[in-house]
Amino acid sequence: MKILYLETSSKNCSVAVSDNERLLCLCEEVSENYKQSESLHTYVEWALEGAGISLKEIEAVSLGKGPGSYTGLRIGASSAKGFCYGLKVPLIAVNSLESMIEPFLGQNYDLIVPLVDARRMEVYTATYDGQTGKEISETEAKILDETSFEELKDKKVVFLGDGARKAKEILNLPDADFKEDVYPSAQYLIKRTLEKIENKEVEDMAYFEPFYLKDFHGVKKKS
Repeated sequence: MKILYLETSSKNCSVAVSDNERLLCLCEEVSENYKQSESLHTYVEWALEGAGISLKEIEAVSLGKGPGSYTGLRIGASSAKGFCYGLKVPLIAVNSLESMIEPFLGQNYDLIVPLVDARRMEVYTATYDGQTGKEISETEAKILDETSFEELKDKKVVFLGDGARKAKEILNLPDADFKEDVYPSAQYLIKRTLEKIENKEVEDMAYFEPFYLKDFHGVKKKS
């Protein structure tokens, strides 16, 4: 089964193509300027070309549904829906935090905690078992302070993501590892997507919305 994957929830604009579990091509770039609107469809073209297949051969589209950048999620969701409607294929949606943890599973961590920057001292986070990847605490928007995650102080923990920088400065967890340059990536949506397809967990495109987690607050321009 040939699947197209889109992950646009962060500074990493990421597109992958797989044939079942085999990754055929990955195109991605981390940009401080959030280049999804200008890069996403170019990356889709490059990924398909690199995989050696045409768009009409795609049998499902998988989307990193968030949480993350509101604008990035809107762009990814509208593109994914467009491909699904045009190709008449199902849409699969995976929590973007899950795509951050896969490279760290089985690395002798008790717990893996993604931290996606949500501005000021807030992060999007969840806690996963370091061996199985099983979700231990569900995704939430959390305001960081000195007492955050203190219940994990006796565990071997790694904090991942662009929110890890501010967490490292404030958390009183000297034994924890912090890896700041980790972003959601389309290549790590594959395993979870195939599980969802097998379990027939597909989205109703008429009602699908990205996992924003909190309301969008725009900035008013000064007159």
